[in-house]
Amino acid sequence: MFETLTDKLGAVFNKITSRGVLSEADIDSAMREIRVALLEADVSLSVVKDFIAHVKEQALGEKVVRSIQPGQMVVKIVHDELVKLLGNEGSELNLNAPAPVVVMMVGLQGSGKTTTAAKIANKLKKSKKVLLASLDVYRPAAQEQLKQLSEQIGVDSLEIVKGESPLEITKRALTAAKTGVYDMLILDTAGRLQIDETLMNEVSDVKKLANPTEILLVVDALIGQEACNVAKVFNEKLGITGLVLTRIDGSSRAGAALSMKMVAGVPIKYLGTGEKLDEIEAFHADRIASRILGQGDVVSLVEKAMETVDRAQAEKDMLEMMKGKFDLNDLLSQMRQMKKLGSMGSILSMIPGIAKYKAQLEQINGDEILKKQEAIILSMTKAERSNPDIIKASRKKRIASGSGVEVTDVNKLLKSYEQMASMVKQMGKFGSIKGFSQILKRGSIGGFPFGPMNNKRF
Repeated sequence: MFETLTDKLGAVFNKITSRGVLSEADIDSAMREIRVALLEADVSLSVVKDFIAHVKEQALGEKVVRSIQPGQMVVKIVHDELVKLLGNEGSELNLNAPAPVVVMMVGLQGSGKTTTAAKIANKLKKSKKVLLASLDVYRPAAQEQLKQLSEQIGVDSLEIVKGESPLEITKRALTAAKTGVYDMLILDTAGRLQIDETLMNEVSDVKKLANPTEILLVVDALIGQEACNVAKVFNEKLGITGLVLTRIDGSSRAGAALSMKMVAGVPIKYLGTGEKLDEIEAFHADRIASRILGQGDVVSLVEKAMETVDRAQAEKDMLEMMKGKFDLNDLLSQMRQMKKLGSMGSILSMIPGIAKYKAQLEQINGDEILKKQEAIILSMTKAERSNPDIIKASRKKRIASGSGVEVTDVNKLLKSYEQMASMVKQMGKFGSIKGFSQILKRGSIGGFPFGPMNNKRF
């Protein structure tokens, strides 16, 4: 979502950070370029004006002019102002209310309310007992859709009764949530193609009846500045408590996220990062600001790893590696753990300093390489995976044919494996810390560098 804006801001900062001294003219020029970058990213004009004014006021201060690295000080000022713009309040849902805590999802039709309701339930089900209920009696199969999603994530949904009105469903959902001793009730309301009086009256009536602790407005990032208008109207009519921005993976214009907090006056709570039911993340202004400025987001990457990676399997793999044992079954396990974290692009975007290697990385289709290498290993017999040394010319031809690749692809995988196996043996010999440091300095898994970046690697 922030890729284009990141590139343009990066180009601006490269100019000023390379200079030992910044004049007022240099700062003015940088501010003009930042203004253009923000406007092209579809940020609201009024928001851009305020943002540039605040940054320029601080950038022209004596603290920056007399700084040893004035360019870096400007970058810090822009980062801090971005955090303020995005909202530095906590993004956590307010669950400090008597059970069942009611969360109400509102928004226009097609914004992704139903899927987002299931995603939030999926995220909270480990610590909360959640009940999902669809109030959408207008869109065909809307209630059935929520029921199917709830089954996929293992969360209860309210039984469907035909012919009920949204208010009748709300009453029944409240009763079911209380009698079933649920911690949370998530109400998925109906949407319209555009804001209308009927929609607003209906959700207002539901709000009065359910008395929700949170009212989350779900907005599609692809609609650009119109998202701000939608947020403003819903907030005036309902008093929303938070925003959820969906489909941020499909838009290169970050204006909606940068403008909505300022326009609506409520925090962004979640970002929908993809179509899968686990592809949602809590919104953290400081982390998003760092991503926009190409500084990565290691904290989010670690949190994602802790949520998605099979810890028991990871510990088992590490124990085997500490013994110096590593075969193609282990390599396959590592690949699958990596795939759980998301696309290669999304992983790399969270690593600090990766932006400068963008041109080289774009030449590598990491996700396709992982798929190809997984197919190669799956085309091997159990004996071949456990003992790769037996894989000679005839076996390579069979494996290549079975996985739909060339023999050269099989050779590349085996070479990567040999390098990794050699490092694992060193780990077993020299101990965990020394061995692991060797891998960080020299290693790669499946042909992907994961140690410090250097030009030779590419």
